[in-house]
Amino acid sequence: MSAKRRAGSAVRRAEGASCFYPFPMGLWFTVFFLVPLFIIVVYSFLKKGLYGGVYPEFSFSAYKSLANPNFVIITLRTLFASAAATLITICIALPCGYFMARSRNQTFLLLLIIIPFWTNFLIRVFAWMNILGNNGFLNEFLMRVGLIKDYVHFLYNQKTVVLVLVYMYLPYAILPLFSTIDKFDFSLLEAARDLGATKFGAIRRVLFPNIKSGIYTAVLFTFIPIFGAYAVPLLIGGKDSYMLGNVIADQLTKARNWPLSSAISLVLTVITTAGVVIMMNLQRREARRIADVSGIVESNGEAELKGGGEMEAAR
Repeated sequence: MSAKRRAGSAVRRAEGASCFYPFPMGLWFTVFFLVPLFIIVVYSFLKKGLYGGVYPEFSFSAYKSLANPNFVIITLRTLFASAAATLITICIALPCGYFMARSRNQTFLLLLIIIPFWTNFLIRVFAWMNILGNNGFLNEFLMRVGLIKDYVHFLYNQKTVVLVLVYMYLPYAILPLFSTIDKFDFSLLEAARDLGATKFGAIRRVLFPNIKSGIYTAVLFTFIPIFGAYAVPLLIGGKDSYMLGNVIADQLTKARNWPLSSAISLVLTVITTAGVVIMMNLQRREARRIADVSGIVESNGEAELKGGGEMEAAR
């Protein structure tokens, strides 16, 4: 066998083996995502069973129930709480990520951000309940310093739910923002200041446009889990903070209305998927814009070098 034939057979064997590399990931994606999603879609179009479960009978009754005014109110409340918590989280995470990127103690600060993950999620929720409860630390402190005479009901309202959600998902926003800001060339801010820009103007016109990808990622990492939150509204919130995650759980376990819970879950999936697609398109456009700007700068630099070379030759 010639060397060319041996090389060709080796290439074919490598190509055949490479076809099996994505197989484990594809199998995992199919079993743990596509199959459950398919079951949810099918159940949402079936009829509710008398004692739970479903009847194998096609029905739109679950989707008709979504037009209930109470469900619309809960959906709008969930959107409002998720958007408010995400906005507050990003506003806090931006200066934190900027400070971490400029600090010399990045490892220590990263450790402080990661430490909350070492504690169970429910333990942190119960810690907030002990802090904000009627007999909690905050009420006791305010009464001892004489600022209040009676207990203040901090718990069981939507504002407290937003506060705890911000605390829970703040690290998910800080980490991608820090990673993006850390790669930023801070000399550009100094150049903008030298050209007459204010400190805030330099940050707004130079820093923010260059870290949009980190902002988009931080928004995704916070809005999507907050939109489907269940434990925080259940334990911290009251009647005015009932969210879609709680509706799904109640319909699945208490009312045993599996088609309705599947329909709500499918609506949640569609909304979050649409958000992911929008953010990915924005990131793609931003990457294309940066590439175009870089190409223009490089072409101008080559033209200047070429012009300088021609002038030197003419001399």
